[in-house]
Amino acid sequence: MRVSEIDKLSNSEVPVDQLETICDYIRWGASRFNASELTFGHGADNAVDEVLALLMHVLHLSVPLAPELIQAKLTQDERRAVVAIFTKRINERVPAAYLTETAWFCGLDFYVNRDVLIPRSPIAELIECEFTPWVEEEQVFKILDLCTGSGCIAIACAYHFSGAEVDAADLSLAALQVAQTNIERLDVADRVATIQSDLFTDIKETEYDIIVSNPPYVSSDEFASLPEEYKHEPELGLLAGDEGLAIVARILEQAAAHLADNGILVVEVGNTQLAVQEAFPHMPFTWLEFERGGHGVFLLTKDECQSLAETL
Repeated sequence: MRVSEIDKLSNSEVPVDQLETICDYIRWGASRFNASELTFGHGADNAVDEVLALLMHVLHLSVPLAPELIQAKLTQDERRAVVAIFTKRINERVPAAYLTETAWFCGLDFYVNRDVLIPRSPIAELIECEFTPWVEEEQVFKILDLCTGSGCIAIACAYHFSGAEVDAADLSLAALQVAQTNIERLDVADRVATIQSDLFTDIKETEYDIIVSNPPYVSSDEFASLPEEYKHEPELGLLAGDEGLAIVARILEQAAAHLADNGILVVEVGNTQLAVQEAFPHMPFTWLEFERGGHGVFLLTKDECQSLAETL
């Protein structure tokens, strides 16, 4: 059941005279988030973690909190600021990451705004493992991140492959501006470059050791049923035609021409996995598993991609 207009939070309804400490606001905020049936999944999967993220943002603190701070009292200005951000989260269903303009990916702190999706891909786990056993870290020299958005995948790859140059490509100029901000913030401008391109259209490099992508893959039916939190994200980064295949099909058709001989293609397709398998029944997809959760990520070698390209 969705929260009704009458159930929305009003600042005047908050008992700030009874809520004094950080602990008070964690408990009260989590209760309100759960009662309002918020949808999580943009960096946190529960109300307590999301409340903590918003509180730490307002109070200019970080977790883990020292035990003595849990019972620290908030000033009146701080209480008003906390209530305001909680109210916006509840009433407008804005994901917490957009309210704080911060998202974590592969242990790195990224700037985000509504021009980009909030980083949350299970591909993070692959990057942290340096795509073992499919490549050897010291043999990776060029990486392409297609549909880079905030640049999180490209930048994380640069951190884990110290000898590699990384291209971060996206159709959206606004997204590339966010990516460039993160490239500079995280000090990888010497090895990560942005490219405005409609997938491979303006990609000149033909010898990538890894092509990785978290492209739009949401079908029109799935998009229509998404919770309101997801509607704050750019439609360009989510919607991919009636079946969710419009982008991934183009990637599959063109990737071989841009892969090195021992290169690999890694693509997230999420809930569109079944549609991908049905559309390409003869492709030998390796569907990857993740210890921290997530699904719908496939891996193909250059030769496997080439076999598809030759049939088209």
